Amino acid sequence: MTQEDNAANDLPGFDMRGFTVADKTSAYDSDEDETPTGGDPAPDAAADDVTDDAALADADDDDTDADDTDEAADDDALDDDDAESLADPSADPPANVSAKRRKGKKALFKSAKNAVKAQSQALFSPIKLRGLTVRNRVWLPPMDTYSAFARDGKPTPFHYQHYVSRAVGGFGLVCFEATAVAPEGRISPCDLGLWDDDQIAAYQWIVRGIKEAGAAAAIQLNHAGRKGSTGCFAVGVNGETVPESEGGWRTVAPSPIAFGRQAEPRELSVDEIHGIVAQFRAAAIRAVAAGFDVVEIHAAHGYLLSEFLDPLTNTRVDEYGGSLENRMRLLVEVTDAIRGAIPSAMPLFVRISATDWAAGGWDLNQTIETARVLRDHGVDLVDVSTGGILPGVAVPVKPNYQVPFSANVRSKALVPTTAVGLITKPKQADRIVRKGEADAVQIGRAALRDPYWPLRAAAKLGVGTAKAPYQPQYVRGAF
Repeated sequence: MTQEDNAANDLPGFDMRGFTVADKTSAYDSDEDETPTGGDPAPDAAADDVTDDAALADADDDDTDADDTDEAADDDALDDDDAESLADPSADPPANVSAKRRKGKKALFKSAKNAVKAQSQALFSPIKLRGLTVRNRVWLPPMDTYSAFARDGKPTPFHYQHYVSRAVGGFGLVCFEATAVAPEGRISPCDLGLWDDDQIAAYQWIVRGIKEAGAAAAIQLNHAGRKGSTGCFAVGVNGETVPESEGGWRTVAPSPIAFGRQAEPRELSVDEIHGIVAQFRAAAIRAVAAGFDVVEIHAAHGYLLSEFLDPLTNTRVDEYGGSLENRMRLLVEVTDAIRGAIPSAMPLFVRISATDWAAGGWDLNQTIETARVLRDHGVDLVDVSTGGILPGVAVPVKPNYQVPFSANVRSKALVPTTAVGLITKPKQADRIVRKGEADAVQIGRAALRDPYWPLRAAAKLGVGTAKAPYQPQYVRGAF
């Protein structure tokens, strides 16, 4: 890595590829009330919003609505921790203090305030991962739209408008929703797919639009496993499997354990598992042909790769079940297959749930160990989310509720991470990056409400128009 590359990643933590540790201590390690270092964060009994975990995870939308009425006041003010060492320049100095000293005091305050302002632009600093430089650290996460209504897996003009508008709006990286590696790997019949070469061209024009707007284009590859064959979101989901007579299919899983009211899946044979590895590899090759900058493997939210990881859904007694090493075997094989099939300069991400929010299931310690293995197998960033393996689980949803997981994975596995989940305010997002709790933040539902969220955030953080991610045509309408 060159000195220039290091400058692009000059934030608390470590070098993105060399993993030179500057500060291995997570902000949460010293505070048991936030995150016990030996396990998952304890649910907050005072949380205002406890919701169904499966409903959050199934939408792959990791940002929930919040009251933003105090946003302007919050974002226009200095943080307490930023301002605590600054003297008040408006206070009258003692009579015996010279005019020169008074002037020096004001100059010192101005200098410190400018330093805080410069710090608060961490969110809009570039980040380099392998051969890709992403213009900022505000990213659009994969959020299913269930809008391939021809049921052929191909994106449509809607997808062009949806994704390119966020690139124009200033997002540094735009990630396509969960894209199936096989027809039976879809969550619903209306999911996107990359299981056939004939689908490549339908992605190319959208990817080109994203990149022409200055953003990086990523795609999340997925197999839904036992959570597949559900109704298309846009026409309603009743929580049950769509029968084959109505366009559904028999679902598969590591073990024949149903998800909620959905049909019992068929247990995969070892040969079928090998076939799924090949499907992921082939889809990644098509993603390269479509022009994507990044491939992300979906191993979260209770879909197939997540099902293999989790002891609650994987009761196999062969080489793909039992120990953590065996349960992560499929994910490692998929990782190796994709890493070997895509260009060496192309970043590879993995999304993983850091906890089930349920006793006896997947937890933070297993996540950290898996992240270390993935790092050693060529994964460049871990996209940290939570939940999705069980329906009806109470989740302590509140601002930043998933950030401690990202911070712990980053500091203990020494791998870059993203944070997601109720991150809605510019200073909140910037603080996460600036404190080294994640290398980028993902803005989900807030981005559905406002495609120009990054441009508004840049204005609130004092990033000048010339340095903000504006399209030239939009500068005269700058916030």
